[in-house]
Amino acid sequence: MQSNRYGGKRVYRGRKSSAGSDSTIFLKAVGRVAFFPLLFVYLELVLHIAMGANLKYFIIYTLFALSLGCLFSALTMPFKRKVNRVLVKVLSVVISLIYIIEMIAKKILQSYYPFSILGTAADNHLTDYTEVIVSTVLRNIPLILLMLLPAILVIAVGNRILLFPRTDVRFAGAMVGAMVVLHLLALGTVHLPWGGDLTPAQLYKVDTNLDDQVEQLGLLTMLRLDIKHMVVPAGTLLDDDFDNLPAGNPSDQPSTPADSDGPEISPTPEIDTSPNVMDVDLEAVANSTDNDNIKWLANYFNSVTPTNKNEYTGMFEGYNVILFVLEGFSGYALDPELTPTLWKMSHEGFVFNNYYTALHFTSTSNGECQTLLGLYPKNGSPITMKRTGEIGTNCYFSLAQQLGRAGYNVLGYHDNQDMYGRNASHTNLGYNWKYYTHGLQCEENADGTDRLWPQRDKYMIEVSVDDYIHDDTPFHVYYLTVSGHTNYGWNRVATQYRDLVSDLPYSEKTQAYVAAAAIEVDRAMQTLLDELEAAGKLDNTLIVATGDHIPYADVDVLEELAGKSFGSSEDLSNIKESNIDFDVYKNTLIMWSASMDEPVEVDKVCCQVDILPTVSNLLGLEYDSRMLDGSDILSDSEGLVVFSSRCWKSDRGFYNRYTQEFTPAEGVTMTPDEQEEYVSAMKKLVGYKLDSTELIVENDFYDYVFNQFQG
Repeated sequence: MQSNRYGGKRVYRGRKSSAGSDSTIFLKAVGRVAFFPLLFVYLELVLHIAMGANLKYFIIYTLFALSLGCLFSALTMPFKRKVNRVLVKVLSVVISLIYIIEMIAKKILQSYYPFSILGTAADNHLTDYTEVIVSTVLRNIPLILLMLLPAILVIAVGNRILLFPRTDVRFAGAMVGAMVVLHLLALGTVHLPWGGDLTPAQLYKVDTNLDDQVEQLGLLTMLRLDIKHMVVPAGTLLDDDFDNLPAGNPSDQPSTPADSDGPEISPTPEIDTSPNVMDVDLEAVANSTDNDNIKWLANYFNSVTPTNKNEYTGMFEGYNVILFVLEGFSGYALDPELTPTLWKMSHEGFVFNNYYTALHFTSTSNGECQTLLGLYPKNGSPITMKRTGEIGTNCYFSLAQQLGRAGYNVLGYHDNQDMYGRNASHTNLGYNWKYYTHGLQCEENADGTDRLWPQRDKYMIEVSVDDYIHDDTPFHVYYLTVSGHTNYGWNRVATQYRDLVSDLPYSEKTQAYVAAAAIEVDRAMQTLLDELEAAGKLDNTLIVATGDHIPYADVDVLEELAGKSFGSSEDLSNIKESNIDFDVYKNTLIMWSASMDEPVEVDKVCCQVDILPTVSNLLGLEYDSRMLDGSDILSDSEGLVVFSSRCWKSDRGFYNRYTQEFTPAEGVTMTPDEQEEYVSAMKKLVGYKLDSTELIVENDFYDYVFNQFQG
């Protein structure tokens, strides 16, 4: 038996390799020790390059990678040669697959998936998206092979180039010591003065913005922190400085809405312009509890300037309300001939010229969170809506609850299976929630064995409308569509309208998108209008429709339809907000009633979180405008759109978080001091909006305010 020595101690036991020289053996031993540290560094670097991430933070995730690699090396040394060899090969494959899966998830969903939401992913019916997954994998075969290369090499030739004998436990201990030293060096590097709005030190502390965490700290550190925060709650960036928050009514901005095409709807003789607030003493709420989170929320909302009632307050009081969240919808696809119904509604109702459906970690669920709750989803996670259902959060200001309390018949429909925990969350909202296998008839194969994919939204309208239209009870109905789901091609929905789009000057993919995501929705909407008119209920019904998100997996479709470029193909494929034109998020919001005599044109910047307070005001409902992230678009408040990257756009300009530059809007002038003061205040407000939702949900804030505090 032979042995090498490490610090005078036996390093490994086993026979001397027939490979020959001591130098060769030494190199094989070094290679074995260095394999996992180098594997992690390699995978982090490939992922960062593949996703177009900033390499500025290379030293941070390299040190973290080396540290974790030392641990894996230590864990695969103390066993018998055969066991060590198997462990190295299996773990190299598993680790590589984690990186590959995260890369594919990011490319499909524009979001990495931490362990804390794997349950949500498992509950979703991924077989519906087999085509999307397969096509994404096929497009990325070179990258996948590149990530698998070390694992392939260690499986193929590892026995010849590496040593796998059992090592002395003290050597494994030395590797653990190296891990600790490297980890401490990484932490020290994290806390260097990097600068910027989100620093590595901040990202290490909080559970926020997965893209930034991966870019600055590395994928494995993001996953490790996620596991940690599942046990120990994450920190927060929130402070208690509520002074000097923007008032939201800039004196240098024209009031909105402005009607440029016709006379305004006649206002009431005396317009009530009092604040849209409820009889809630938020200061007393803060003083009534020992819960620091509830106290913080009460103090924050008490500092927010409320929006005022206006000439449109109560315009549709007592009306039925039908709300659509449209899968992958974009207003760039609307056409007066191809989509006449949607075109009419978007041009003859309220016309919102600067409406955005910004991505917040993708997923329809987060689009719903903004639309249904008037809140931005928890930053870094697509499960805010699901969480409300899991813990029974009181979503007091949702239309379902507001109108349910007013005696409305409240129903919701989705022509798909239960995904993102909607059966729990939407039932908790107050909807009589119906979906495939749960109260909603869907189209199935001839033998009735399986649901057809994708479903036709027109069919969903046809089979559901009788549930509410013939009753004298006022109704609120929510439709979540699915026809416009990616991948875009000649599926069963798009093929219906192929003749209508075949002459369009676009690629076949774009033609198919127009057919499925626009024409099918148009026909579904016309079916609904016909049914409402036949029942004599069209004139007293308000219809609201928004996209859940843009077709982010196929942005080239939008570029064709818009006739402009929104950025490089690489940046757009990853929706890299540091380099794209934010007009890619521009969309169409429909807010229409047949009772409107003239269109009302609105130039204010607005987005999905603004829908709930706007509709609440139009219906004359009692709500508190301070306690929502959005604001009434028709009020004189300043418009604001917050993007997931913490870039933001207001009526006064655009702030780029990456460059830390503010560009005033056309016609807006500010002195340098005014600009600095405004940007500073807005950055604080944006942070409060993005980071407060989790506190609202997890602490059931609305329930405390309206039930516990008020008895």
